[in-house]
Amino acid sequence: MPPARILFYTATVGAIALVARAILIGPIPMWIVLVALHAYIALMLCGVFFLRLRVFVDAVCKGPEDARGVALTFDDGPSPLSTPKVLDLLDEAGVKATFFVIGHKAEAHPDLVREIVARGHLVGSHSYGHHRLFSLLSARAVEEDMERSLALLEKITGSRPSLFRPPIGHTNPRIARAVDRLGLTVVGWSVRALDGLAASRADKVAARVVRGLEDGAIVLLHDASEREDHTPASLEALPRILEGMRARQLPGVTVEAFVAAEEAREERKEKQV
Repeated sequence: MPPARILFYTATVGAIALVARAILIGPIPMWIVLVALHAYIALMLCGVFFLRLRVFVDAVCKGPEDARGVALTFDDGPSPLSTPKVLDLLDEAGVKATFFVIGHKAEAHPDLVREIVARGHLVGSHSYGHHRLFSLLSARAVEEDMERSLALLEKITGSRPSLFRPPIGHTNPRIARAVDRLGLTVVGWSVRALDGLAASRADKVAARVVRGLEDGAIVLLHDASEREDHTPASLEALPRILEGMRARQLPGVTVEAFVAAEEAREERKEKQV
């Protein structure tokens, strides 16, 4: 179990214990209540905002220790303006990647989604609507959005995605329950390019990613801007990133390769027990 989740569970038990003490023994000093409350809220918000902590949901944020290669991932597509250019650059380098597509964009450009798959890349879900306040939606709204995206992508590609990256990377218990019910694997990242912002500079994006290139790295990039109002810096930075992978002899693999390797590793552990 991730350390941050253990801490959250421990804090929850502690909060329950404070309430029980207040009921059974008497009022707790206000300063203790305020400190405990603020600390608990801060811990809970960290769980929502920082996927790598895995407070609420299990997530693949890096390949296993014996992983080989780098998994480039691209969010917020597909876009007819930029996704084909990303695909061409990947083809030239002989690199496979994972595209977490937004459902309503896939619905508008189904041929582009099929092109991603035809070129040997993997398609995962990035929700249907990409609500920026996805973590504040009701449990029913969360699951309906996720199911809508999965059903759509299955209709387009003939295969139901098994990988999911939450919008903005935010999670909570409602999202965790939906992930479990839909049988999905949540994918995070170990290297964040910060290329999705309009003000991002390609040289800084490339330098940031190249520094983090190593076996097992999962790199978060964008093949499209969320609102199609600019071209992500990743498009200009990608040649340098791919050159960095080539120089370090790091093959480009899909996230599925890391997931399969981790599952095989867990199976070996179970057999040894």
